[in-house]
Amino acid sequence: MTKSKPQFRNKWRAIDGVLLFDKPLELSSNDALQKIRRLFQAEKAGHTGTLDPLATGLLPVCFGEATKFSNALLDADKSYTALLRLGQTTTTGDAEGEITAEHQVTFTQAELALVLERFRGEIEQLPPMYSALKHQGKPLYEYIREGITIERQTRAILIYELQLNHHCGNEMEITVRCSKGTYIRTLAEDIGAALGCGAHLIALRRTAIAQFNLSTGYTLQQLTEMSEVERDACVLPLVSLMPAMPGLVLDEIQVRRMAQGQRLGLDTGFPDGKLALYGPAGFVGVGLQTGRRIAPVRLISGVAKLAADRFTEVVEQ
Repeated sequence: MTKSKPQFRNKWRAIDGVLLFDKPLELSSNDALQKIRRLFQAEKAGHTGTLDPLATGLLPVCFGEATKFSNALLDADKSYTALLRLGQTTTTGDAEGEITAEHQVTFTQAELALVLERFRGEIEQLPPMYSALKHQGKPLYEYIREGITIERQTRAILIYELQLNHHCGNEMEITVRCSKGTYIRTLAEDIGAALGCGAHLIALRRTAIAQFNLSTGYTLQQLTEMSEVERDACVLPLVSLMPAMPGLVLDEIQVRRMAQGQRLGLDTGFPDGKLALYGPAGFVGVGLQTGRRIAPVRLISGVAKLAADRFTEVVEQ
């Protein structure tokens, strides 16, 4: 039985949490965000980790209060499946650019294995000109479109895993798990250069970010065919953004003090670092423990209201 198309509300609504969206091909990350936001009629939404229109796969969409804690995903390790076209280089490092050179593909499997080994671990990578990396507040791709090349510095990245899935003729598929700041297009170009034949990226699919992966992601078609209740059930709770943080439970007075910007003196038994904070009503934000002092780092909006309500109570008394 085919479900009817979703009926949208006249008003935006408050919704908090994280949706694991499987972005389709030829849709920009911002266009994907706007489609999801309208589908959920969410007052506030943002995505974490831009994917090019050429790329597909995992694009976490944060709703409401979750947007305050999305930096954890921007800085997280990511995993990709990448398809390379060997023997050709392009102006952009991917299939959207013009072909600049062509070479024969003559390396052996043994030579390929040695080259891939060179790109595992910590390596230096030069950010591409066709990227959103900014120079003096302006993305690099805007400079190159004007015919201006900006001098860039190489930077250290980590390739935790680089696996050859298959190689046939002038195509090769690899799986990559890497640190933030890694450009897979550049990795494809560098591998091609090391093989002596050149290469560019023709397909890219992001399969994981930190603790999230595509096995629990949803496509636009799946979400569109769901009822509102079913769609809302796909949204993960805000605390899913911080699974590795120790959790500290506070009483109402401690929560109010944190909301007023005060530090708490507590012996938590946890090592120094960030803590997920919980009050009587649930998650309230993130704090930073240094010794026996816990300072608020970022709190949800409802906690600030607690402080304001408490101030009103005191004044009225």
